[in-house]
Amino acid sequence: MSLSVFQIVALGVLLALFATTVFGAVRHWLGRGESLLACVVWVVGVVAVLWPEATTDVARVVGIRRGADLLLYCATVVMMVGFLMTYIRLRRLRRDVTLLTRNIAIRDAHTGEPESSGGPASK
Repeated sequence: MSLSVFQIVALGVLLALFATTVFGAVRHWLGRGESLLACVVWVVGVVAVLWPEATTDVARVVGIRRGADLLLYCATVVMMVGFLMTYIRLRRLRRDVTLLTRNIAIRDAHTGEPESSGGPASK
């Protein structure tokens, strides 16, 4: 089995992504479900790169004519899910910042003066 330059580069990238995901999971930077899903995606990517005809076989089973179309549809869905997860996380962070700011403002209103941060504005 001879590999093309694209296959070699793609395999290198996918293996680096896999290793980074495993490292992130071990360090608890990623949740268990997130890291498992990402590893499954990287392994499927490796299979698709090594055996491109397998994507056509799977595509035909699900009613799509070409494997490239199947990969495009799957990539689109994965990106949309990723954007949704990022949006939800951003909304949660904004809410947390709002609640924190509100609590600090209420605390400072009760004490009568804001706490000094030690920066140039506090002098």
